[in-house]
Amino acid sequence: MSLFRPPYDPGFEPMLFAWHKYLDRARASGEAPLRIAVEREDGLVSVFEAVAPAQDADPESTYRVVERLVKFLLWSRGGWRIHFQGPAAIGRRLRTDYSENGSRAFDVKIMGRVFEKRFEVALHSPATFPEAREAVHFPGGYLDGYRIGFDLGASDYKVAAVVNGEAVYSEEIPWNPGEQPDPDYHYRHIQEGLNKAAACLPRVDAIGGSSAGIIIANQVRISSLFRSVPEDVFEKQVKDMFLRLEKEWGVPVKVVNDGEVTALAGMLSLGETGVLGVAMGSSQAAGFLGADGHIPGWLDELAFVPVDANPEAAVDEWSGDWGVGANYFSQQAVNRLALTAGIGFPEEMRLPERLEEVQKLLDRGDEMAAGIFESIGVYLGFTVPWYETFYRFKNLLVLGRVMSGPGGTVIVDKATEVLRAEFPETAARVRIRLLDEKSRRVGQAVAAASLPEI
Repeated sequence: MSLFRPPYDPGFEPMLFAWHKYLDRARASGEAPLRIAVEREDGLVSVFEAVAPAQDADPESTYRVVERLVKFLLWSRGGWRIHFQGPAAIGRRLRTDYSENGSRAFDVKIMGRVFEKRFEVALHSPATFPEAREAVHFPGGYLDGYRIGFDLGASDYKVAAVVNGEAVYSEEIPWNPGEQPDPDYHYRHIQEGLNKAAACLPRVDAIGGSSAGIIIANQVRISSLFRSVPEDVFEKQVKDMFLRLEKEWGVPVKVVNDGEVTALAGMLSLGETGVLGVAMGSSQAAGFLGADGHIPGWLDELAFVPVDANPEAAVDEWSGDWGVGANYFSQQAVNRLALTAGIGFPEEMRLPERLEEVQKLLDRGDEMAAGIFESIGVYLGFTVPWYETFYRFKNLLVLGRVMSGPGGTVIVDKATEVLRAEFPETAARVRIRLLDEKSRRVGQAVAAASLPEI
């Protein structure tokens, strides 16, 4: 049993511990093969190989862990089809849960919408299981010319004017997109930010952007920023919003998921590859850049992947699932922990302002505020080796509003302490990196500007 507990979440059960217990049971009972693959666009397939208990004395625990594994693969890689080879009872139950009327109906609906395919679970024998087929994407990093970069978050959007890789103007502009059903609200705010940046440049050669949600070929497939927009209006006015921007500005425009830009910002700032970037803002964004300097094109939506194995863990308000990253590495986490600690807020106060209040308390030396950021640090320390199960990285870059100020240092220090004490091998491989204050807040907008090639 670990000596480290989140001060305001003593029931936290690291997903990695549940995974290790599962593997120990499987090996003790005799191993049976277990293979899971997720298929996405253009026939690309990501494969994960493990083992299952051959003689299973606790099938319920086995299924709970395997289902969490499937959930992680689905949201980290992305796809419209799950391929499964393993115990038949587990496969049948997965097919039931990951259906339009199952317990994972949210996942089924979103993935079907993202990839524009009917979602399904395919059960396989060893002879029919698909082979891995991955892709390579070049991440940008173009610094020439006069560029604008933007980063769309749920509480503010950041915009920067960049000249040959150097920001000459940057600003964080508050907005509230998630509650706005009119897409003109979003488009107007984005255009206003771009025009502010353009006023600082002699001309505009290219525009690069990052956005919360899933962006494929400059199309918005799904995003919490537009969750109040009716679906029919979304299809007509939101899906091709960035293509419309490109046409109106008459320059190359490239927009990708904010997590991918986080990883790109890490490579540009650190001068190193093998980066898993995690942005802790209104939700959790993530992106991965491999040791070869390329982006594999996975979804990396770690806000929806499980990190807490406690079935009584906090429930995500959007997906309805429990123990997922959005409630552990975000403003939502700060709010949840603050309420548990006994810190009160006016009911009408939004999450960004609640975060600022907790940060002010920390500046004054408040012990409850310190415990909130220490709790997130404990979460992170136990989650880094869990992420290593699915990603190969040597730099974990953390940024976003939650990481601003002394709270970010508290989180990194506590996570590093947990790693060194509990997982020394991981600590020797992975460094948790925190950028300077300005880069933490607006670095993604500057990195996004480097996405399009002129």
